[in-house]
Amino acid sequence: MKAEKDRPTLWMRFINKEFLKFIISGGINTVATYGIYLLLLLLWEYMISYTISYVLGIFLSYYLNTFFVFKEKVTFLKFIKFPVVYLVQYLMNLVILHLLVEYIKLPAEIVPIIVVILTMPITYLLSKYIIKGR
Repeated sequence: MKAEKDRPTLWMRFINKEFLKFIISGGINTVATYGIYLLLLLLWEYMISYTISYVLGIFLSYYLNTFFVFKEKVTFLKFIKFPVVYLVQYLMNLVILHLLVEYIKLPAEIVPIIVVILTMPITYLLSKYIIKGR
């Protein structure tokens, strides 16, 4: 019975120093890409603005996650693999973005924040796998 109590839950496995650093780096990345998104909305419609800001966010995220979160060396191979994480997230985000803007009628200005929060656990696990290799 005691061993059952001592075993960490799935939620507690995420709440560690590395995950907290991931949230901080994600916050920095989100603020930066959200600002870019808002600026781009002045020029283009939301899907194009989102796509451009998203791609720029991939580069920022790779460097923040590699140096700050996982404390690993930057390698060309990891850099090439890393966008796969964000391709998966991007496709999920685009679907959610579309549903929230077009069907639920939420403002296009706030939907990217909701989308990032919803997909954060998947992004963390995929990032960790690619950067740390385990």
